Amino acid sequence: MTLTKRIIPCLDVKNGRVVKGLNFESIKDAGDPVELAKKYSDEGADELVFLDITASDEQRETIKDLVRSVASVIDIPFTVGGGVKSLEDARNILLSGADKVGINTGAIKNPQVITELMELFGRQCVVVAIDAKRNYSIKENITIFSEDDKKFWFEVYIYGGKEGTGIDAIQWAKKVDGLGAGEILLTSIDRDGTKDGYDILLTKSIVDSVSVPVIASGGCGKPDDMVDVFKKSNVDAALAASIFHYETHGVKGVKTFLKEKKIPVRL
Repeated sequence: MTLTKRIIPCLDVKNGRVVKGLNFESIKDAGDPVELAKKYSDEGADELVFLDITASDEQRETIKDLVRSVASVIDIPFTVGGGVKSLEDARNILLSGADKVGINTGAIKNPQVITELMELFGRQCVVVAIDAKRNYSIKENITIFSEDDKKFWFEVYIYGGKEGTGIDAIQWAKKVDGLGAGEILLTSIDRDGTKDGYDILLTKSIVDSVSVPVIASGGCGKPDDMVDVFKKSNVDAALAASIFHYETHGVKGVKTFLKEKKIPVRL
């Protein structure tokens, strides 16, 4: 039985509005989270991801009331991230109606929280988000790649892409897999908002390094980009924002297109 690939719209939320940026910057408005969530759920999205993108940076909790409102209008699995540092933060998000909790900065600061979340809520609830960016300053004990005669590695970033950690993304993915993550949400900062397609090299490298499902994120500009990432890496799901928010493509149309290209999806 072939597992179907999941198509996941993403709501990046700032000040109660869905926004979209370029390389995690130049943010512009994209609509109302509750309206968009309902639309995507009705159109046949497999899951929904809601990221409160300034919560960690602003040292505050995720906006629970908004999470509750979104949860009330959808009937698909719902992942919420942003500002999660503790078991209490995660519990609040799950009690507000989320099915899974996304954690990035909090996991880097305290890796053990991944195991604690898994033990309390179950592995399926724990989504570790990894925001990675190419770094051309080579150092020791990292996974080195080469493209166009240039050597680089993938560095993990935190606080919504604002701060580099010096941590190798491939090694970190293996570590979070071992600590109890149920899934990895992998975003290429280099590709974010560019519509140039997913970073296949990064995605394939992470997928091949871990035993848990991986969601590809960052760079989707057209349905062909999803075909590309599914065919060239064994990634489990493709996340996109711009193509859905600005109505260049609907979820249903994208899935029909993928089906025609022999990608197993649930229509």
